[in-house]
Parts: sequence; C-alpha cells; structure tokens
Amino acid sequence: MARVKYGKVTRARRKRWIKLAKGYFGTKKSSYKKAHEQVIRSMAYAFIGRKERKRDFRSLWIVRINAAVRPEGLSYSTFMHGLKLANININRKMLSELAINNSEEFKQIVQQAKKALNK
Repeated sequence: MARVKYGKVTRARRKRWIKLAKGYFGTKKSSYKKAHEQVIRSMAYAFIGRKERKRDFRSLWIVRINAAVRPEGLSYSTFMHGLKLANININRKMLSELAINNSEEFKQIVQQAKKALNK
C-alpha cells in the first residue's frame, strides 16, 4: 500500500486556526499551538459574552426607566406595577427608548400608570 502524507491537509487545517487568531498579540497569532489555545478560549469568552449582553442591556433599560420615572414621583418597581394594573404591555427596551427620545409620550404612559395605582 502507498504511503499517505497529510502535509497539505494539516497545513490547511492549521492555517484555518491561525487565520482565526488574526489580531492577537505575540506568538498567539503566529504559533499554531498558542493560536489554537487562544482561539478556543476566545470562543468560550464570546459564548459567555453573548449571554451577558442580554443581562447588561436589560439592566441598562431598567436604569434608564428608573431615571425617567423618578422626577414623576415614582420608583421603577411601582411604575412597572402600575403598568401591569393599567394593562399596558410595553417591554423595557421600548420604554427606555420612549423615555430618551419621546419624553412627552413617556409622561403620558407614566400618568396612566399613576391613575391605575390610585384606583
């Protein structure tokens, strides 16, 4: 049987990992072993980061809503409870956008929530 050499295949596979390590510092971008280890680690960090981003944005929206509601004399939690009682189903992302860009419309929503709380 003829001898099989995997030079081209191995080189192509290694080049793929080196390509993924583009922009890394030192030997992590050029040495296959270091690049492979760092790319695996980077992918793990990226996976975790995609989960954390959802949490971070939700907390940012909550902070923005709270900051917009405080001058109206409500806390975030009472405001959200008022929205629930008033049957207003707007998610936190949209509420924070309204608070930043359309403050008049947001104030109307706050008034409706206050009205529902007083009933």
